[in-house]
Amino acid sequence: MLDADFFRRWMTATAALVDREAERLTALDSPIGDADHGSNLQRGFTAVAAALEKEAPDSPGAVLVLAGRTLISTVGGASGPLYGTLLRRTGKALGDAGEVGAEQLTEALRAGVEAVMTLGGAAPGDKTMIDTLVPAVDALGAGFAAARTAAEQGALATTPLQARKGRASYLGERSVGHQDPGATSAALLIAALAEAAGE
Repeated sequence: MLDADFFRRWMTATAALVDREAERLTALDSPIGDADHGSNLQRGFTAVAAALEKEAPDSPGAVLVLAGRTLISTVGGASGPLYGTLLRRTGKALGDAGEVGAEQLTEALRAGVEAVMTLGGAAPGDKTMIDTLVPAVDALGAGFAAARTAAEQGALATTPLQARKGRASYLGERSVGHQDPGATSAALLIAALAEAAGE
């Protein structure tokens, strides 16, 4: 069973990964976005880690709701609302339980991903974070490591796609050949989940 401490570890591991990869995320964002994806997420997840240290929520759902709320209030552009919605909706789906199973987490994450799809209007194949999150959630039943592998493959698979949503969609065919920064940062979130689980 996964407790609040596990979810705090997940968010802290995400903050560390985003911090380490911020320059790469921004480099990916430069040709097809505003060149601020890395710095925006770095600011947001640093704030998440600080908020969790200060408040220490006592349930998995409360950890994710606080993380999501913090991202929405600290991250500019589309990333804050999208990641904030993902984590808040996932947290709300987990409810007030002190511990949750892997199956509950999978279903809650699926609800979070659906909320992001509704908010952003994106579907798989549109060259967004959805191309990472959908296969990751689908693979979660086979374990955290399987979800991480699916997420990484999903992010890489955005390279040949033409962007149909977000800032990159304005470039049309010129978006082809660039790995999507949002899909790449979403893969970091899933990698951190596997890390928190020790996989």
